[in-house]
Amino acid sequence: MKSINIHEAKTHLSRLVERVQAGEEFVIAKAGRPAARLVPLGTAMPVKTGGLHIPGGVPDDFDTMFAEEIETLFSASTKRAAKARTRR
Repeated sequence: MKSINIHEAKTHLSRLVERVQAGEEFVIAKAGRPAARLVPLGTAMPVKTGGLHIPGGVPDDFDTMFAEEIETLFSASTKRAAKARTRR
């Protein structure tokens, strides 16, 4: 694996990418210390979706569950904030 400095990598990036696509690998160094590795991408793995299983399924009222409780909590905190402002 060949090491190149960051200035050279910036200057010749397109050439480096072509060489990487051909199978070469490079280490990009900054101030003489390895900072990054330029390697070819492997074949992308497919993303698996639908892995979550909910026993019993999603309830029909999922979008409105606990709506009254949430409304009460928010309205109570709003009322307390209003009272605090009037006391000042």
